[in-house]
Amino acid sequence: MNTYFETVQKKFADLKQKKDVIVLGIESSCDETSVSVVKNGTTLLSNVIASQIDIHKRFGGVVPEVASRNHILAIETVFNQAITDAKISTDEIDAVAVTYGAGLIGALLVGVNFAKSLAFNLRIPLIAVSHIEGHISANYLTHQSLQPPFVCLLVSGGHTAILQVNDFVEHKLLGSTIDDAVGEAFDKVARILNLAYPGGPNVDKLAKLGKNNIEFVKHSILNTTLNFSFSGIKTAVVNYVHNLEQKGKEINVPDICASFQNYVVNELAEKSIKACKQTGLNKLVVAGGVSANSFLKEKLLTLCKENNIQLFMPDLKLCTDNAGMIASAGYFYIKKQKGLSNLDLTGQATVGL
Repeated sequence: MNTYFETVQKKFADLKQKKDVIVLGIESSCDETSVSVVKNGTTLLSNVIASQIDIHKRFGGVVPEVASRNHILAIETVFNQAITDAKISTDEIDAVAVTYGAGLIGALLVGVNFAKSLAFNLRIPLIAVSHIEGHISANYLTHQSLQPPFVCLLVSGGHTAILQVNDFVEHKLLGSTIDDAVGEAFDKVARILNLAYPGGPNVDKLAKLGKNNIEFVKHSILNTTLNFSFSGIKTAVVNYVHNLEQKGKEINVPDICASFQNYVVNELAEKSIKACKQTGLNKLVVAGGVSANSFLKEKLLTLCKENNIQLFMPDLKLCTDNAGMIASAGYFYIKKQKGLSNLDLTGQATVGL
């Protein structure tokens, strides 16, 4: 009698040639429980997300144990809704794609174990997907004709990098943060300003009411490279606020937000354009939660127009963590015969860029 893995190996190989492939994606790396159904990597049939933002607001950030428990409570309901919304039966699912990393271990394990159970029960391939590559794939759902090669600016709470994407499942690292991720810097600045979680959107909102009139950092320490450093600007904002508090002076939160955001966005945008020029690629794709930042979008639109570069950004609903991007990536993994996993798959806190 064939084992599960022997059974799905042939199915996995056969899917490479199948005309229409339906992949169910599962995402549980942080505080969103999401299940999605995607056809051929670009057609979103359903994308259900159960957010835990209201749960974690009282703590000022994500509490891993709380996140894990709420994933357990939500995942079956989210799965059933995704199947209903997609108007398919479970027998029509060709493969299950799941985020195995990077993320919170406890949270990841909920999604991974649910995916393993589902794949085993249906006797279909289980695809282990990198959360990072998932974010890139969100753009294939928004821009169905988008094709590599292109430069990708990856900006999220856990990662900041510039990638040269040569193929749907192949990329080269051009630059990355040497310390804090940009999303982490936004959240830490928001916390020192007593802004509610999640911090990034609140900084963006208040920045529109302020002026870019505070020079926290004179210049980047990494001007000659495509790498980033956000620890310095974060620390400068913290010190600036503490100094005002000690002197009993007014803290102009909108001006601080505007000045901080202006510096950070300029770093991201200018180095992205620089990467396009260095590689000779005229397509720039933005991925990750910080791609929802309104000032980043405005800045990139301006610079890309000036430099004759095509700009691609995901729909707002696909910027943050969602299973649609995981299912999309899973499809392209199948076509390249990558990521097939056995039932010993587990979550990983970090994965390589």
